[in-house]
Amino acid sequence: MPLYRDECVVLRTHKLGEADRIVTLLSRQHGKIRAVAKGVRRTGSKFGSRLEPFMVVDAQFYEGRSLDIVTQAESLGSYGAQIVADYGAYTAASAMVETADRLSEADAGLQQYLLLVGALRSLSRGEHLPSATLDSYLLRAMSIAGWAPSFSDCAVTGEPGPHSAFVVQLGGVVADGAAPPGSPRLDVTTLGILGSLLAGDWASVDAADERTRSRASGVVAAYAQWHLERSLKSLPHVDRSEHPAPVPVTHDGPAATARAVAATPAPPLPEFTEGTPTA
Repeated sequence: MPLYRDECVVLRTHKLGEADRIVTLLSRQHGKIRAVAKGVRRTGSKFGSRLEPFMVVDAQFYEGRSLDIVTQAESLGSYGAQIVADYGAYTAASAMVETADRLSEADAGLQQYLLLVGALRSLSRGEHLPSATLDSYLLRAMSIAGWAPSFSDCAVTGEPGPHSAFVVQLGGVVADGAAPPGSPRLDVTTLGILGSLLAGDWASVDAADERTRSRASGVVAAYAQWHLERSLKSLPHVDRSEHPAPVPVTHDGPAATARAVAATPAPPLPEFTEGTPTA
């Protein structure tokens, strides 16, 4: 059928011509969709603001040869304005949609869509620290994609833990007998927080100290980028402090605010960087 309708979250957009945009979306039923939104950059566009990154829409598409065409878009979750108003939330959301874009290049199922929508909703509401929400999302997204990390039993032999050696390439913690020489070691507290992030135990995550969360974030970043086989451009800009940087003041709407936030100098990287591939 030439027409179809689906719920989607907007991942990214690109300018096309004088008034159009190419919109990349992750949908509930059709995986990743690349479509042309005609006239959305005009002031009088009926649904231009609904097709911005981090927005969840009910959209109708017309099937094309290479790119589909957006014919209708109704807002289901207006998360963009709240997210771009906070530096930590914006940079975390940017890393999330970039990860979703990478993971859906081959295939994307309903679980990936629901996970991303839930994470963006949590960011917009400020339920937890943005960096913790991002770390939990990355671990769960990797698990859904088939790369579930092990933070207790040995990822190689299955020997019951606890183990302290963490090897990104082998899938998590490994027993001493299976650990390559020079493998980084993690303390019990950090491993516990990593397990809580994966399981969604937010009481434990929120109660952790900043240093432990920073160390866990480094592990998550290394693990995700190794399995994605290239670095995430948004990840170095994520603010992982408990006191996020102030948002640059603009008066030209969410898009201008997003550009100003993206131009803000990146904060320091997390402590754990072993195994992170270069760009």
